[in-house]
Amino acid sequence: MGYQRGLSLLDGWLPWTVQALVAIAFLVVLVPLLWSRRRVRGRWLRLGAVVVLGVAGAFAALGVFSGSGLASDPAPVLLWVWVGITVGAVVAVVVAWGPAPWWRRGLSVLVVPLSVVCVAVVANQWVGYVTTVQEGWSELDAGPLPDQVDAAALPSMIGHPRSTGAVVQVSIPADASGFAHRDEDVWLPPAWFAAGPRPVLPAIMMIGGEFNTPGDWIRVGNAVGTADAYAAAHGGTAPVLVFADAGGTFNNDTECVDGPRGNAAAHLTRDVVPYVEHSFGVSSDPRAWGVVGWSMGGTCAVDLAVMHPELFDSFDDIAGDAGPEVGTKQQTIDRLYGGDAAAWAANDPATVLAGHAPYADTAGRFDDSSDTGGGFGGRPGGARPGGRPPGSFHPPGGYGNGANSGIGGRGGGGANGQELPAARQLCAQARTRAIACTVVTQPGRHSWQFATTAFQLVLPWMADRVEHPGVAASAA
Repeated sequence: MGYQRGLSLLDGWLPWTVQALVAIAFLVVLVPLLWSRRRVRGRWLRLGAVVVLGVAGAFAALGVFSGSGLASDPAPVLLWVWVGITVGAVVAVVVAWGPAPWWRRGLSVLVVPLSVVCVAVVANQWVGYVTTVQEGWSELDAGPLPDQVDAAALPSMIGHPRSTGAVVQVSIPADASGFAHRDEDVWLPPAWFAAGPRPVLPAIMMIGGEFNTPGDWIRVGNAVGTADAYAAAHGGTAPVLVFADAGGTFNNDTECVDGPRGNAAAHLTRDVVPYVEHSFGVSSDPRAWGVVGWSMGGTCAVDLAVMHPELFDSFDDIAGDAGPEVGTKQQTIDRLYGGDAAAWAANDPATVLAGHAPYADTAGRFDDSSDTGGGFGGRPGGARPGGRPPGSFHPPGGYGNGANSGIGGRGGGGANGQELPAARQLCAQARTRAIACTVVTQPGRHSWQFATTAFQLVLPWMADRVEHPGVAASAA
């Protein structure tokens, strides 16, 4: 696809060449520890310090990661290898400094940041966040998004036919929520620019993963390319896409709830929706609004739909969790809700569904991987220490469940053995409340490439739903 053209950072020669060169440089740094003229005991002590501390650093990082609640999908072993090499490289700067010539000393210092680069390369291969060098440069350079235009130019564009839509960046006031957030993006289909009265179009809110920017669905998930293709096949008509900021900052995992990390839910429902309706003339009929989310955003999508049927009539949960989670149940209550267990229950979709009357017209879809997953540390099905057993699902009242919060596009999310059974059980419960629901599977890992394909598959169904309010609810 066009957005993936360029020098690949996920496969091919580049990521492996970088790692091979850095590994060779690290070995060169270690040469004085192997063949130093100093006494044997001294050089083996120095080499042992590099190895032991490097291995200890790798296991320490693994332990912190395992207990953090960031992911239940196991990271590749190579990631921890490079973490260990990075720690070992830092130690080598100290212990190899004396017996090495100046150029090897310089190399020992250089290997440290290069090892960090290798950690980033492997992590990126795991999660599929930046697919090409060109895409990564665009992220760093903050270049324009595909189809991006200046919001001030919109009035002059009305009445001029377009073959593609247009992306505008907007600063949405947070008067209702007080949520500190970044600028957000709105994609307008070609039909929005038609001459004459402005059409009243439907809208789909797009929510990314945990470590995110509002533009991730555009830059990485190719959502604009997908929407442009859909509009081209439907006479320029398509839903308006709203790329919302659910985090406020890159590393703020709100899970789209209100709490100590910010009033993210209030921002999405009370700031973003009214602003888009007023500023772009989209429909205020909840049947004309859908929400699509990936990883953490998938959890947000189903949660928003079951909690706010007055705003969203359709949802697609792509590889989300069973509910907002940032560790165990108690950790989630403490971190997301400031210790308020009632707030946890009020935002848990299973609990909400259990106490809700039948929904009038809501329909939803869960997109999950059909892959079985290899498990964490050899544990079948992705089970982790302290984590929810594969296929388990907390009842409406809840109980202690595991670290299944997901990194939302930067990796993580529930392991395949956990996400799919949870989706099936949540979908089954939704059907008992008259929500038309289906679970769709496809091969793939918890990566942005999986999310991209899922959105390509779901857009026709959701567009048909929101473009024809009043049609009987049906699942994809």
